Amino acid sequence: MKKNIILISIISIILAVLFVAGYFVGDYFVNFALKRTDNQPPQATVNIADPNLKAPARPNFNSEIWTIKSADGLNLYATYFLPENESHKWAILVHGYGRDQTFAYDYAEEYLKHGYNVLTPDLRASGTSEGTYLTMGTLESQDIAIWAAKILEKDSQAKIVLHGVSMGAATVMMASAQNIQNLCAVVEDCGYTSAYDMFTAQLKVIFDLPEFPIMGFVDMVSHMKTGYPISKASPIRSVIMIKVPILFIHGTEDKLVPFEMMDKLYRFCGAPVKEKFVVEGAGHADSKVKNPQKYFEQVFNFIDRYTND
Repeated sequence: MKKNIILISIISIILAVLFVAGYFVGDYFVNFALKRTDNQPPQATVNIADPNLKAPARPNFNSEIWTIKSADGLNLYATYFLPENESHKWAILVHGYGRDQTFAYDYAEEYLKHGYNVLTPDLRASGTSEGTYLTMGTLESQDIAIWAAKILEKDSQAKIVLHGVSMGAATVMMASAQNIQNLCAVVEDCGYTSAYDMFTAQLKVIFDLPEFPIMGFVDMVSHMKTGYPISKASPIRSVIMIKVPILFIHGTEDKLVPFEMMDKLYRFCGAPVKEKFVVEGAGHADSKVKNPQKYFEQVFNFIDRYTND
């Protein structure tokens, strides 16, 4: 009996040590990849985003600052740009990982010229919006649904398009599965199948570390700190439920989100209309840069079918 008690005690101590060690490992990587500190994006941005990329010029259109309260109580901010002529066409343009709404301004310029009202949100824990942790699309997608509802308060006849790049693309795919009223079409540009899969790949690239057991610890700590495991950010599960037309865009030389992820998303997608626009030689989030004219021709040729009267 005494030996059994000693054995149980030893096992308990070992498990406790493993849990504490696992927590510290997970905590490091969650902070590295998801935490905003001193109003700066997560440290991983240095390894992933191009540090030389500058935000484009602000569109020369009238604008207003909008705000909403997220479901978990954060104050979130966006800029609403007005086109020259009144229109019921609306676009919510969603920036990528480690960025803010200013990096959507060049997209906004084209949409405005095309007659769309444009909303460029700062996602949670980004730009002027409140928040400490990114959730890679899980909570961000819920926030986008709230922004869409705010648009409908202003214009009950709004025809809404969601267009996101990278993490923004993951966000709009997940948002589109939430039955947003008056949603007409979606454009996803280089979105990932799941944040878990992408982080697993980057764990190998940046740190030369395996998925097991580290990603399990990351999932655990992410759940503890944000309310959701990183594995919850899974557009591959959302696209099955999308009920509006969607355009998939991806560059063949994307080293961050592998090109194969787009094909998988496309295969799983349950949208009534789905199309691909493949940009040869484009890297991550560079499809527009590679050929801006062709890019926006493809985008507007697609979405105008569902937003024009």
